[in-house]
Amino acid sequence: MNVHAPNTLTPAETALVEAFSQRVAQLPGDADVARRRDDAVEALKAGLPTRRIEAWHYTDLRRLLNSVPAFDATARPETLSPLIDGSAVLRVANGMADGMPTIDGVDVARFQDLLLAGDKRAAMAPVDGDDAVGAINAAFASDGYSLDIPAGTVVNAPIEMQNLQAGGQVHARFPITVGDNAKATLVERQTGSGSALASSVTSLDVGEGSDVVYVILQEQPTDATHLGQINITIGKDARLTVFFMNIGAKLVRQEIRVVAAGEGSDFKLRGVNMLGGETHCDVTMVLDHAAPNTTSTEIIRNVVTDKAHGVFQGQIRVAQIAQKTDAKMACNTLLLSDDAEFSTKPELEIFADDVACGHGATVTEINGDHLFYLMARGVEEKIARGLLVKAFLAEIIEELEDEALVSALEAKLDGWFATHG
Repeated sequence: MNVHAPNTLTPAETALVEAFSQRVAQLPGDADVARRRDDAVEALKAGLPTRRIEAWHYTDLRRLLNSVPAFDATARPETLSPLIDGSAVLRVANGMADGMPTIDGVDVARFQDLLLAGDKRAAMAPVDGDDAVGAINAAFASDGYSLDIPAGTVVNAPIEMQNLQAGGQVHARFPITVGDNAKATLVERQTGSGSALASSVTSLDVGEGSDVVYVILQEQPTDATHLGQINITIGKDARLTVFFMNIGAKLVRQEIRVVAAGEGSDFKLRGVNMLGGETHCDVTMVLDHAAPNTTSTEIIRNVVTDKAHGVFQGQIRVAQIAQKTDAKMACNTLLLSDDAEFSTKPELEIFADDVACGHGATVTEINGDHLFYLMARGVEEKIARGLLVKAFLAEIIEELEDEALVSALEAKLDGWFATHG
């Protein structure tokens, strides 16, 4: 990483380096993979990112990551029912793929097998010099699943990838390729029990003319750390909707990196952050419009209470070739307590001269008139507040259109508000 090496490693940095020394002989991969792991650890030795790194300005990882748990080979996560009944489930339990499920029309492989075979899908280089999430995952990831959805395939049932932990460290990878003119709904679940450091890195290549919905549901326990990253390439005339929901963990960094590489491609990002306790949650998006006539919209809704702190950094970059780009971004926050905080940093970097781009952000409290209106009609205050919060969020959830998916996500909102409302 592009930082000056600190004189002394923090306890967390020391624990990461020592954990690698203890596990390096057990980590799968050919000589190229081993070299990439060594490079990743050298980056960690230089120090985790601090506020001096612009991309980490609101999340001083070196300070916030206070400790790193040891690996626990005996831990066994509980079995988790899929978010949507009938989904095909790919389960990673404490960093190891659980079996080899068969999905009609989809090629599935264990990531560990790709590492051992030197498959190009197992490339694990960090995205850039400040990619701490990629470096931590590259050093330790030993399994996960690879998905290859062939051209023209319509996957009728959702595919759910579960990264489950029961304490300790859990690191998984999910390389996904969607062929031309294919259609699929993919769900990524990040959850478990106990104090853990969990990382997950996904690559998603969406082929020409395809239509994909990708859902990220992060519901780690309140004392866990979650580091997530998804790297996306969207082909010509393809449509991709990414929906994320953060309702857990004490420390969260979710990175969404997108390249609209094909002319006519369309990207939608919809997100919900439900933050309580002393959670620190950072969602960072970088979107490159790299072809003409591409479109994108990003709408993030945040509900923050107690002493939680949220962050949304959204950067849209429009290349000179990307004429006729239409890109819009909005981040709206509802603060439910005086100690809650949310930081928003929208950015536009435009090198084309024929574009329509814009961004906006709002921060507010519950409207007192609306609350009074409901209470005057006999609705208890807690229920009234819950109705107003749900209305604030339901608008973008319902954009998913899939009734079963919308119902499942709204049930998650109800569960969170029952605890934090």
